[in-house]
Amino acid sequence: MDQAPAPDGLPPSLRFLKGLVIVLTLTMIIGVITVVAVIVTRMPQSFGEQPSPAAADLPASFDLPASLALPDGAVAQAVTFGKGWIAVVTNDNRILIFSATGELRQEVSLLKD
Repeated sequence: MDQAPAPDGLPPSLRFLKGLVIVLTLTMIIGVITVVAVIVTRMPQSFGEQPSPAAADLPASFDLPASLALPDGAVAQAVTFGKGWIAVVTNDNRILIFSATGELRQEVSLLKD
């Protein structure tokens, strides 16, 4: 039994499909290279040291006093800092405002529930 010789080349529809697959593959490769290039070139700029607007208003370092003398029986629950003052919230519903040198400036009593 003799077999018919294979025809030369692919049928036209398969050649067209092969061309589409090659074009799609090249497009995907170029797309991935482009995405990687954009990420590599743009990301270092976004991770640069840029101070936030709130941090830009604050001094680079705070000069804190060595200690703060709380009134008898007061235990600090929270502390916050501002320009030239320190606020301490105590367990007995008071806010104590200290100067930057540690002197008590003001005492605010909070209403109890």
